[in-house]
Amino acid sequence: MSDFDIKRPDDAEELKVEGQTVPFYKYKVGDTTYIEFDTSRCGPPEPMVNAMLALKQIKDPNTKVHMINHKKPMGLLPKVEGEYDIEDKEIDGVAHLIFTKKANPTAKTDYNDTNCHG
Repeated sequence: MSDFDIKRPDDAEELKVEGQTVPFYKYKVGDTTYIEFDTSRCGPPEPMVNAMLALKQIKDPNTKVHMINHKKPMGLLPKVEGEYDIEDKEIDGVAHLIFTKKANPTAKTDYNDTNCHG
């Protein structure tokens, strides 16, 4: 089963993070913890701001971020690709991205850089 086949359970915990503009949900499937948020109805800079806040919550290799957005966030990807593996898939016309922290990152993410250039 792929990460894209996993559906947020009804009993997912709402995660409160200072500065978020959409709800974050935290849930566990097997050994993996997911932090999920949906910015598909938001305009810039909200997807970038929420993505940086969610990524900052990853504290171990078994935690992943699932971002749902209206399109692939081209401004975000170069800012985080040195530290995160990123899988993306379009489902029903909406972009779904799974971020996993790399075992050997080649760069450190500047979580304060929320400017959109993509």
